[in-house]
Amino acid sequence: MKKVVVVGTGIMAVGIAAGFLATNLSVILLGRSKARAEEFVNEIEQLTTTINPAWQQTGAQIITGEMNTWSDWSDVVWVIETVSEDMALKQQVFAMLDQHVPPHIPIGSNSSGFPISKIAAGLSTANRMLNAHYFMPAHIVPLVEVVLGEKSDPAIGEQVCEMYRAAGKKPVLVKKDIPGFLANRIQHALMREALSLVDAGIATPDDVDAAVRYSFGFRYAAVGPMTQKEISGWEGMAGASVEIWPDLYNVKELQPSMAKLIAEGKYGMKSKEGFRTWSDEEIMQMRKKYNARLKAAFNVLQVEPDES
Repeated sequence: MKKVVVVGTGIMAVGIAAGFLATNLSVILLGRSKARAEEFVNEIEQLTTTINPAWQQTGAQIITGEMNTWSDWSDVVWVIETVSEDMALKQQVFAMLDQHVPPHIPIGSNSSGFPISKIAAGLSTANRMLNAHYFMPAHIVPLVEVVLGEKSDPAIGEQVCEMYRAAGKKPVLVKKDIPGFLANRIQHALMREALSLVDAGIATPDDVDAAVRYSFGFRYAAVGPMTQKEISGWEGMAGASVEIWPDLYNVKELQPSMAKLIAEGKYGMKSKEGFRTWSDEEIMQMRKKYNARLKAAFNVLQVEPDES
């Protein structure tokens, strides 16, 4: 049976491992110690059951070990690092993987911000190293951004994308190692405008949520923005852009409202306060709704699979 190695034991590692396990791939979970990795086995198995209740019948299993001493790479087709967003730590892990992982096995990083070109800088097998950026919750959100670094082999990138398709994900190949990759660049453009509108007193945070969820966000669950404009017509977009684009906010620093939140330690649910306060009950209910809505959207997408 083919195996995937997940390096790290955080929340992303758990979701990533469950996604692979649910699709008939055994997972080798490597932590700071074997005992640390074993702490997460039950959580991964429970999460896997929510994806595929019959996964245990496939024969896939979780194997645990220590990242610094692991040496069994038989039947491994992919290694993905999920440690904390710390450049020095990631470079240390990749240096270890460069030495220990057989050169035919591709290696990815789930980093959301650090470019693979820097993480893999100076390593002898940087050609088989890529970003493989998931989105939370990793076991539900289909997209994986496979990002080529300066030395990444494009053929290996295509190979990794094909592996992800077989594992039920929706990979996109990002052909240049740019800040924010693909999805986060688009997401940050939206957030810059949304926060600017809030700061200007034009709309409340709740208004922004409603405007996105029940208009273009609603449509984008069916098709992406490029196809949506193919449907509605590019001439309409071009006409509106003449009026709208020059008036869009183009700030290069955090908006005052967001800077104030960060300075005051108001990070959202994790601190129980952001633009609004959150009780424990509200947090539990919203997270439950969020996951249920994501699963419902995913189920709709699977009714008529679309390669676009």
